[in-house]
Amino acid sequence: MNLSTLTEVLPNGTDLPTAGPRQILRQRQGVLTRLEDMVVAETPVALVYNGISHAVMMATPADLEEFALGFSLSEGILARAADCYGIDIETGPKGVAVHLEIASAAFAALKERRRTLAGRTGCGLCGIDSLDQVLRPAPALAPARNFSAAGVRTALSAMGGAQALSRLTGASHAAAWCAPDGSLRLVREDVGRHNALDKVIGAMARSKAAADDGFLLLTSRVSVEMVQKAAAAGVSALVGMSAPTLAAVELADASGMTVLAFARGADFVCYTHPQHLLLDGGQHA
Repeated sequence: MNLSTLTEVLPNGTDLPTAGPRQILRQRQGVLTRLEDMVVAETPVALVYNGISHAVMMATPADLEEFALGFSLSEGILARAADCYGIDIETGPKGVAVHLEIASAAFAALKERRRTLAGRTGCGLCGIDSLDQVLRPAPALAPARNFSAAGVRTALSAMGGAQALSRLTGASHAAAWCAPDGSLRLVREDVGRHNALDKVIGAMARSKAAADDGFLLLTSRVSVEMVQKAAAAGVSALVGMSAPTLAAVELADASGMTVLAFARGADFVCYTHPQHLLLDGGQHA
């Protein structure tokens, strides 16, 4: 099979590979086979605010404008999408720089946040300088509207067909913004689960999606960062295909978010606020 590089065309007209072919040696059931396979791309992406680089992440170079906007909103750098005046993408031999022009008040707050990081050599949690900032409280959320087990089943059944990069490489996560009936409105993929969610949050902001009119679906586990990002976007129903963490459950419970995990087929486990989940008979849990 002859596979060709899968590319993303950036707004500046540059093509960047999101997956590429490699010659591999595969052993399966005792049989060795030489063949060509597709491998997902992972590229350094720098987020640059008003000329100052704030963070560099390894990401799949697709939907980068949405990624930058979603990261800025979910990490509290921007309070609203309107505080971002423009996004430009610059490619180079070592990676991609995404330049954001942001409001002066947001930039002043970001500079103060960065001032305390002088002298640090790593970036475990970029822009975080204290334990208080790691486990920042989530905003109080209104109860999920029309959030149903039937809608979750519908979204789960459609999710696999919407993950083109995962089908091709088997190495990407996905996040989706779903209508209450489970139809997939926005789906984004990335090698990083946080990145995939940021891309969807950015797409939601650009499309002016109503955060109380649907739910988020993740192919990954539900960690505390994923709950924080969803809550920052105003989403009060979050579904993960894998396990949650205790910190995520506790934060979701405190903010009013309904969290489902281990969601596969018709199965799920509801960890918080089950009273906001509609069961198949039409009654609340």
